[in-house]
Amino acid sequence: MKKSMITLFMFPILGLTACGEGDTRDSVEVTDAADVSVPADSAQAENWIMNNETTSNYIYSDTGSTLENVQVAEIVNLDENNLDVGYVYVEATGIPKYDVTITEAMVEQLNQRPKANSDFLTGSTFAVEEQVVTFGEDIGYNSSQENCSTTGGDGYWPPGPGCPTQQDKQAYFPVEPSNIEDGEESCETGLGKIGLMVNGTSIYNWGDGMSEGDNLWYTLAPVAEQYDVDICGGHAAAGDYHHHFYTRCLANLVGDDGSAHSPIYGFAADGYPLYGPYESENTLAVSGWEVRDYGADASQGGCDTEGERSCVLVDPYDVSKGVKAVSNGPDIGENVTTLSGNTLAATDGYFYEDHYYAGATVEGAQLDQNNGHDTHDGKGYHYHITLTQAQNGKLVPAFPYTIGPNFKGQLASNSISQCGASGGMSPPPRR
Repeated sequence: MKKSMITLFMFPILGLTACGEGDTRDSVEVTDAADVSVPADSAQAENWIMNNETTSNYIYSDTGSTLENVQVAEIVNLDENNLDVGYVYVEATGIPKYDVTITEAMVEQLNQRPKANSDFLTGSTFAVEEQVVTFGEDIGYNSSQENCSTTGGDGYWPPGPGCPTQQDKQAYFPVEPSNIEDGEESCETGLGKIGLMVNGTSIYNWGDGMSEGDNLWYTLAPVAEQYDVDICGGHAAAGDYHHHFYTRCLANLVGDDGSAHSPIYGFAADGYPLYGPYESENTLAVSGWEVRDYGADASQGGCDTEGERSCVLVDPYDVSKGVKAVSNGPDIGENVTTLSGNTLAATDGYFYEDHYYAGATVEGAQLDQNNGHDTHDGKGYHYHITLTQAQNGKLVPAFPYTIGPNFKGQLASNSISQCGASGGMSPPPRR
């Protein structure tokens, strides 16, 4: 079977390059919550990157400068059915404090974009080696889209997505997450926010909301949007700046250099923490998801049609249930056009439907079908951001990238997210 990875030319730019140092963390103030049981790594622990009265130099609100990082993180008790339920209440503008030191390789890769002549106002980036670029600073993109002319950021984002705006996020994370039990209906991660990073930026799932072939083949955002993100691997949707996958910019802020188990990068909407990519020193947490072999027979999840996408899995969580014939998707390697007008090869692994959960049969796999596990003393259940090593030695994002495709825990009624299609997604993945 094929190893579950997608090697992309642009991934060194998409957040796997070095960013500037500078940790703005401060202690978290919490309200009195003596009656709430607080696990050591729950959402109110001192992981949130608190604003230290810094404001963005390039992103503005209607009233002036926009605060960066997280403004409030505190425990609150809410009366639910005559019970005090503990949540961590978080307020954030959604604007991060990212300072990126430009390298020679980054300049080269920016200028080697397929549409560099039109993506940049002068055909190439303004950024130069050793320049420190602040979040939203103009590096020469022709990015006069939604929000850019009124709220700032013009020239920092490539053509396609709009510029981010102050979001004034208000999020509640359960202090004690409650699992979805066997037999209960699963909760698929939909489009839009499925959690928050510790700097207040949104976490989005694997999808970009686009599909091929009569809504049968759903594209993966980290692949299809590889030319649509900034030098920290993020971009905005309706003004909401977010990450679909690992970003070195946040890794630097939380001090993750791979020398130990990664620290917490964020929290899922169900309350469980999202850790970075490292399971232990220089050891990556391994996704249990595999890329299908379409040339294999149905018992192995294939269509018995080499190079053709002519069937989908009955259940991507149980390949033994076989496949069903559908209208063909793009052939393996066929060129497709993305929403931003870039042409990419739809290699095996381009679509959600190209994957299945193989679990322990994946060499070194440590993560369950939700991309998490509970194998460390004191940490409890947690998700991992997933990377894998490509043949060229570079680390690249590995499906399902962050959280999912399903949440491990139940979503509260006041959650920032919703299950599946109700969360803003097109028809959800088959289960």
